[in-house]
Amino acid sequence: MSILVGRDTRLVVQGITGREGEFHARQMQEYGTNVVAGTTPGKGGRTALDGTVPVFDTVTDAVRETGANVSVIYVPSAGAPDAILEAVGSGIRTVFCITEGIPALDMLKVVEIVAAAGARLVGPNCPGATSPGRAKVGIIPGSIHREGRVGVVSRSGTLTYEAVQAMTDAGIGQSTCIGIGGDPIVGTTHLDVLRLFAEDPETDAIVLIGEIGGSAEEEAAGWAATHLADVPKVAFIAGRTAPEGKRMGHAGAIISGGSGTAAAKVAALEAAGFLVADSPTEIPTLLRRAGVH
Repeated sequence: MSILVGRDTRLVVQGITGREGEFHARQMQEYGTNVVAGTTPGKGGRTALDGTVPVFDTVTDAVRETGANVSVIYVPSAGAPDAILEAVGSGIRTVFCITEGIPALDMLKVVEIVAAAGARLVGPNCPGATSPGRAKVGIIPGSIHREGRVGVVSRSGTLTYEAVQAMTDAGIGQSTCIGIGGDPIVGTTHLDVLRLFAEDPETDAIVLIGEIGGSAEEEAAGWAATHLADVPKVAFIAGRTAPEGKRMGHAGAIISGGSGTAAAKVAALEAAGFLVADSPTEIPTLLRRAGVH
C-alpha cells in the first residue's frame, strides 16, 4: 500500500504540451506511472509523449475518456488556480500543483473550495510525491528512491532530495515521499500527511523535514506525540541561523514576533519523541538509532 499515489493512479497532466509539462510527464511515464491523459486548451485531439498519451481540451473530457483519478499541474501561475478548480470540478480528488509564484490570496480561496469538495490538494510550489516502485507524480527524481517502509514528508524540495538520497545510500527505503510545498498557504500540511502515514500498514517509521516560519511542524509534533508514540520518528528543521524578520527561501519561511523559530520547532519535535538531525545527511543514522533496519 502507498498513500496518495500508487499502482492505481491514473494520471492526467495539466499543461502537458508545455516544456515543463512534457519533460516531467515523460519522466513520470518512464518511472512507471500510468499517465493516461494530458490537457491543454485548444490542443484537444492531439497526442503527447510520442503518441502514447491523448491530449484533451478539458479535464472533464480527460476524466470521461480515460478514467483519470489524479492530476498534476504544470500551468503558469496566472492560470494555476483555475487549473486546480477545474480538476476538482471534474471529479479529481487528488491534485498536485507544482506551479510556484501563485499569490497567497488566490490560494486562500482555492484551498477553501477544494476542501469543501472533499478533494485533496498537494502544493502549490511542491515537488510532488513518489511511492517507490509504484508511481511518481511531480518533479522528484525517481533515481534517488529505494522501496521501503519509511514515510517522508517535507516542506522543501531540495532538502527532500538530499534526505532521500542519504537514506537510499544507507540502504533505508521509503514507502511514500511527499513534498507539501513551502508557500504560506498550502493544501496539505505535515499533520495531514502524518495522519495518512498512521493509517498506512506499510509505513513503519516517519521522517519529517520542516523549516522556520509558521507553526505547522509544532502542530504535527503535538499530534504525533499521542498518535505515533511508538513509531520511530526523525526530523530535520532548516533555517536555524536565519535572522528574525528576514524571509529565507520559501515565502512561508519567515520568523515573526518570536514565532516559527527553529528552536521552538526542534523543542516541540523532541518533546514528541522525534530524534532531530543537525543535517539531512544525519537522518539515516538517527533512523538506525530509532530502530529502523
